Amino acid sequence: MSKPFSTLPSTARVVPTPFQVAIPKDQLTEMETLIKLAKLAPPTYENSQMDCRYGITTHWLITMREQWLRSYKWKASEDRINSFPQWTTEIEDMTIHFVGLFSENKDAIPILLIHGWPGSFLEFLPILELFRGEYSPSTLPFHLIVPSLPGYTFSSGPPLDKNFSTEDVSRILDQLMKDIGFESGYVAQGGDIGSRIARALAVDYESCKAVHLNVTFMSRPDGMTDDGLDAYERQGIERMNNFRAMGSGYSTEHGTRPSTIGHVISSSPVALLAWVGEKFLEWVDDPLSPDHILESITLYWLTDTFPRSIYTYRQNFPPPPIPVTNTPRWFIKKPLGFSSFPMELARVPRSWVEATGNLVFWGPHKKGGHFAALEQPKAFKSDLTEFVEQVWPGIASGK
Repeated sequence: MSKPFSTLPSTARVVPTPFQVAIPKDQLTEMETLIKLAKLAPPTYENSQMDCRYGITTHWLITMREQWLRSYKWKASEDRINSFPQWTTEIEDMTIHFVGLFSENKDAIPILLIHGWPGSFLEFLPILELFRGEYSPSTLPFHLIVPSLPGYTFSSGPPLDKNFSTEDVSRILDQLMKDIGFESGYVAQGGDIGSRIARALAVDYESCKAVHLNVTFMSRPDGMTDDGLDAYERQGIERMNNFRAMGSGYSTEHGTRPSTIGHVISSSPVALLAWVGEKFLEWVDDPLSPDHILESITLYWLTDTFPRSIYTYRQNFPPPPIPVTNTPRWFIKKPLGFSSFPMELARVPRSWVEATGNLVFWGPHKKGGHFAALEQPKAFKSDLTEFVEQVWPGIASGK
């Protein structure tokens, strides 16, 4: 018997393969053994600073390792993931995994939800849960599609014999949406790397009719100064500058030596916990629960995601980053919505965002960080719903 919300529209061109997560027991046993055997660094001044000014502390790493071994249960995560409809489909010789809630309402609006690094489809499950709890398959006003990007979790990695970029990812995702029935139009939502992919979809693909973002990576627009900005906006620019100066070393490593760091982090699940766990600590507003962090780390480890997922960082080197969003090439002429969360890494003023596209919706928030969909799912869902309901009538009527 099929799950609720699992009926694709009649316009679908392909019949994707239903998917269930089922990690073999021997793989889980191997992971547990590697966690137990992992050697930790000796005490240092740097790893003893409880304010984490130099990165995670030894205390945090030891505590999380103990919880990983004693209290966290992957089976509970697996059951939660499998409670949502999932599929795989083949595009350009790659297997693409996606989670979806499909509506039986003929007027339902398709929304593509695009994660980034070190995220995954897990980021959007709280939002899907809210929609699933509020609506039935016949009343759901949207089709909600959450793909795993190439190289992430249950999707194939990028090709081994050629370069692959965010623009290639956007082509794959546009094809996915067309294949499952939405060539006539859809809305894209993205944060982190997903924001760049969503921007490319809006600029390059007719089927993408509107875009909602919660971050945009950009430089100061030409001619703009801090004159006229309020204290909150100035604080956002300061946070972005501090992140670039003191928090972006990982990005340089990903972008310049992805092979080396890929091998290093693939050597131990505890190394992965340290490298990625730091981001789940520093890039949020209120702390995430240990189980949330361990679930994401475990999924990355069990699917060999880390070395396969950092290829997009190569586009940033040598600088300037590509795409530079405040250039004519990347200006979004279609309706653009934006949600601004205070602890975002690159929280830029509204006036800056307006320089990158046709901004028609602005959602300011007092809580939330880089993983906004995971941290503040109700606020995120509210903004996304309001934006889509605002712009879609005009899109549907061709205006």
